[in-house]
Amino acid sequence: VQLQASGGGSVQAGDSLRLSCTASGRLFNGYIMSWFRQAPGKEREFVSVISWSGSSTYYADSVKGRFTISRDNAKNMVVLQMNRLKPEDTAVYYCAADQNGKIPLAWWSDPKYYHGMNYWGKGTLVTVSS
Repeated sequence: VQLQASGGGSVQAGDSLRLSCTASGRLFNGYIMSWFRQAPGKEREFVSVISWSGSSTYYADSVKGRFTISRDNAKNMVVLQMNRLKPEDTAVYYCAADQNGKIPLAWWSDPKYYHGMNYWGKGTLVTVSS
């Protein structure tokens, strides 16, 4: 399975962007999909995660209320809609997937879990200027 993120770009604060991540190859039932980001000089951090069915989601506090994660399993795709962007959202955004759909979604925000995720895509750069 390969993951490819797209949709990054340069925007002004307050603007919106829609990131997409498409999986090539088959993602079996139960895979969770998630987004992470890494700002220059900082560690990679959790952004959001969505259950296989799409009925459950979890967000980092820093993006809650501004970002929305969704997925389309028929297209093997996960989307991150980012609204009201801030300069501090500037980062390379990565999508990731894992077959362990049984642990609480919130656990994926912990580095000891997400560092071991099954699949990672190449990132897409988001730059937000003030």
